[in-house]
Amino acid sequence: MPTWTLHRGDALTLLPTLDTLVDAVICDPPYNSGGRTNADRRAQGARDKYVSGDVAHSLPDFDGDSRDQRGYTHWLGLVLANAYRLTRSGGSALVFTDWAQLPATSDALQAAGWTWRGIIPWRKPISRPVKDGFRRECEYVLWGSRGAPLRHAPTIYLPGWLEGSQPRGKTRVHITQKPLDVMRQLVRIAPAGGTVLDPCAGSGTTGVAALQEGLHFIGIEQSPTCATSAEERLAAA
Repeated sequence: MPTWTLHRGDALTLLPTLDTLVDAVICDPPYNSGGRTNADRRAQGARDKYVSGDVAHSLPDFDGDSRDQRGYTHWLGLVLANAYRLTRSGGSALVFTDWAQLPATSDALQAAGWTWRGIIPWRKPISRPVKDGFRRECEYVLWGSRGAPLRHAPTIYLPGWLEGSQPRGKTRVHITQKPLDVMRQLVRIAPAGGTVLDPCAGSGTTGVAALQEGLHFIGIEQSPTCATSAEERLAAA
């Protein structure tokens, strides 16, 4: 039976204390992306950046989203390096990013030791329009592996792009919550019965997807409010 563990605290503090080997790392870190200047980025919270002004919900804010790009790259590189240490040979890392932080995210992934394997676009049918320009309709998942990717038995063929909008209404409990259907496709990069690690677990969607696909899950979340939501969702799954 699939099992799950959620550690409460900072990823850089907790990752070095873990010794359980995992088969895949799936990470949706704070993008640290909003704001046209560093001053804007430091002044704005996650709600200011990622929630439209006319949205009625009162989802909690989260920390860790006010780094400048150099700080973000360094921090994410350390997180992914610690995750690399825990990953079995052939295991994969899948890291979410937006267009603005894609170069920095790829630098962090490779600096941490992962072999960069490609980019998986994630299209959001419900997305923000841009006046006199192109709709910001996509985010991206960077794929890396520890050495040659694991050979699955039987062989798997995963999609090269993903589609799905963020949950809406009562099913949405986190500002940047990812669609469960999208995450269920991503966790299949792990072998049958394997273990998935998410060092930025948020509301636990990665873990719910892993459990639903018959995989074990280890998560880390520093926000007490988000961790409580994640534990409730993981217990229900």
